[in-house]
Amino acid sequence: MPGYLDTYGAGEERRGRWIKWTVLVALAVGILGTGSYLYFRTWTQEKALQRFFVALDNRDFQGAYRMWCPTDSFCKYNPFEMFEKDWGPSTPYSHGSAAKIDNIDYCGDGVVFNVSYPNADPLVLWVERGTNIISFAPSDWDRCPGRHWQFRRFFKTLFTS
Repeated sequence: MPGYLDTYGAGEERRGRWIKWTVLVALAVGILGTGSYLYFRTWTQEKALQRFFVALDNRDFQGAYRMWCPTDSFCKYNPFEMFEKDWGPSTPYSHGSAAKIDNIDYCGDGVVFNVSYPNADPLVLWVERGTNIISFAPSDWDRCPGRHWQFRRFFKTLFTS
């Protein structure tokens, strides 16, 4: 015959376990969600830049130019001839497979990519977030202006030797 106080505290123990698991799941979802957001927020711009490099590798300079200047009115000061001087077959930048992205900075309306090539000067490229139009970043930018977190660089230093 069960006693009166045999089940004393069982409800609080169950509630304590439920609260603990709820807090742990919420914390895990928060960490996973934040990490996913930080990793994937520049995903489309990275893919646009990779398509640009693939077009350069395939010697599709007209296709690469369309990623650089989608309309004639947009690039009236940067005709295809100027683009070819920067990215054409006679330049060290024409081999997209040789490009190495050193750093990625998320900047409000766009993403800044620091790109290095072997035996060539490093480039700073800008990819606009809304349209994925690729261009050179302003000449005084090595990074995004202003203070911001460098999560990717931090995790890179943690997990690389």
